[in-house]
Amino acid sequence: MHALVITSASTVAALPAVQAKIEERLRTYARQADGAFAANTARAIAGDTKAFAAFCATLGASPLPAALASITAFLDACAGLGHKPATLRRRLSSLAHMHRAAGLDDPTKAAEVRLCLRRLARQLPGRQRQAAPIGEAEVAQIIAAVGAKPGLRQLRDTALLLVCRDLLARRSEVVALDLADLEDAGDGTSRALIRRSKTDQEGHGAVGFVGRRASFWLKRWCQAAGITSGPVFRALAKGGRLGGRLRAPDVAVIFKELAELAGLDPTLVSGHSCRVGMCQDLIGAGYELGGIMQAGRWRSPSMVARYGERLAAGKGVVAQYEGRRGG
Repeated sequence: MHALVITSASTVAALPAVQAKIEERLRTYARQADGAFAANTARAIAGDTKAFAAFCATLGASPLPAALASITAFLDACAGLGHKPATLRRRLSSLAHMHRAAGLDDPTKAAEVRLCLRRLARQLPGRQRQAAPIGEAEVAQIIAAVGAKPGLRQLRDTALLLVCRDLLARRSEVVALDLADLEDAGDGTSRALIRRSKTDQEGHGAVGFVGRRASFWLKRWCQAAGITSGPVFRALAKGGRLGGRLRAPDVAVIFKELAELAGLDPTLVSGHSCRVGMCQDLIGAGYELGGIMQAGRWRSPSMVARYGERLAAGKGVVAQYEGRRGG
């Protein structure tokens, strides 16, 4: 369960009695919404409303209800910090959420705010940088760099990377795996139950395939670490002492360290690199869209298309024409 904390401020623009009523509505809403949102969603709303309240404090303005001038100034300030249009839209959504939770009219729908967002969207680069893929070629480099006799940390990190690739897992999905979620298929492969994901907030669950290579490294890690139950991927203290479950942000750090070890550019690698890499490998191998979407638990084909657009460009009509022309 993740409590949804919506930040207001002590400077609510209202009479004391009205202010108390608004704050009580926020507390009631927080209790009712406890566990109703994904952890990332709750963190985003809490972080966005906290940032807006802090910004309003610098203006001497009330964040709740917010003046249109405060909201547009906040958007301009965020754009000045380099936030992308997608982030600005998310922050507006959080401010709308804050006002609805307090029983107030939503000021983010005002024409002044929408025009400000539109202006900034035209000024800012809208395309978000895609994480560098960790595909088969990069995996081969990483395994070669790890060597035949890896230490405990490298056993964990390599197993994490390979499992993440086979499951096309998001960071939150792979760190949530428990040993009880894994089933040996008897042929060197495994099945993994992903209990909850970004597109499955109700927790219906999905079963993913873990191939022989990833299963081999996973077993090596669990045996070496003495893991017989509980979280599969855990923190390691000095001396190899097991800690608690890895956090989602740890995944990116681990992938960057493996990339650096293999001579790859770690600045281009993120926690999504395995997901991107496996998606591109599947597209390149000619597998159909529906199967890729099911494996990666995508509801829309848009992200699959985005991940595969460079491959698609190389196979498009202009590339085919170039090949026939022999140029």
